[in-house]
Amino acid sequence: MGVPKRRKISTEQKGAPYYMTTFSDMITLMLVFFVLIYSFSILDVEKFKAFIASFQGVGILNMGPQPLEGQGIEQGQEQKPLPPPAPNMEAMLQEEQRIRAEIMQVFNQLQSFLSEAGLADVVEVRMEDRGVALDIKERILFDTGRADLKPEALPVLDRLAQFFQRIPYQISVEGHTDSRPINTMEFPSNWELSSARSAQVVRYLSSSHNLDPRRFAAVGFGEFRPVAPNDSEANMALNRRVVMVIHIRDVYGSEVQQFAPDGKSGPPGQ
Repeated sequence: MGVPKRRKISTEQKGAPYYMTTFSDMITLMLVFFVLIYSFSILDVEKFKAFIASFQGVGILNMGPQPLEGQGIEQGQEQKPLPPPAPNMEAMLQEEQRIRAEIMQVFNQLQSFLSEAGLADVVEVRMEDRGVALDIKERILFDTGRADLKPEALPVLDRLAQFFQRIPYQISVEGHTDSRPINTMEFPSNWELSSARSAQVVRYLSSSHNLDPRRFAAVGFGEFRPVAPNDSEANMALNRRVVMVIHIRDVYGSEVQQFAPDGKSGPPGQ
């Protein structure tokens, strides 16, 4: 008698596969998501405004921070004034254009004056952001290591004084030296030498030509603002110079007035 064969038990599950449950959940969530997106796109604007307005005054969703209780301005406490509004950008641009046009005008006038006066080879003129600068080489004005004006320097300053009498601007006279040190009783360093030279020029212009001394400033930079490396005699000669700057841009602010050619204070052009 043979052994009966065992029946195979079927492991196949009836119904949908297992993954369909997760898949259907995902589809349902996606459907809900897109329904919400669509509902937001057709939001009733009036109802939304009313919803936002209901929160006004509670410090949330308003247009600025709300003071917390106890942090407001106390009674009797002085309220600080608001800062002034920012300057109008268009007005600032117009002012900048005016200054640049004025610098160009003075530059052209000065170049023509130097050419007519025969000083084009003696005085170098250039435009700067602050105004117009005149470079005069040291050998024309001073002897080496000295701060006394040379006799041949006086005609140059006399002609420049004629031009300065025509304009109302502030003028700074800046003395510069090369890097070679000096140590004398009169000039312990190049600071004193450069300052003494610029002061001599200012004193001569104001006293000999009746130019208002309030228009002038004497400045000494010593050897600390070279225009060339101090590695040769030619370059050191370039660094020994006196620079006169006509300040068209008001670098001093409201503390310093502009002066008219007749010596009275007033805006440029009066």
